[in-house]
Amino acid sequence: MSIVTTTYKVSGMTCGHCEGAVSEELSRIEGVSDVKAVAASGEVTVTSSGELDDAAVRDAVDEAGYELAGRA
Repeated sequence: MSIVTTTYKVSGMTCGHCEGAVSEELSRIEGVSDVKAVAASGEVTVTSSGELDDAAVRDAVDEAGYELAGRA
C-alpha cells in the first residue's frame, strides 16, 4: 500500500479548538497516520496508508461538529 495525502475543505473551523476536534476525529479512521487542520484556510490535510472512504471522512468531520465541503 502507498502513503496517500489528501486535502479536504472543512467549513466552520474558526480556532485551535476546532482544529483539534477535527484532527482528533479524523485520526480515529483506520489507516490515518497524520492530520493537519488549519482553521484560517479551512483545509485539513490527511496522510493515510491508502485512499480513504469519503463517507468515513464526512462522518468523522460531522462527529466533530463541522461540515465537509469536499476535497480541496
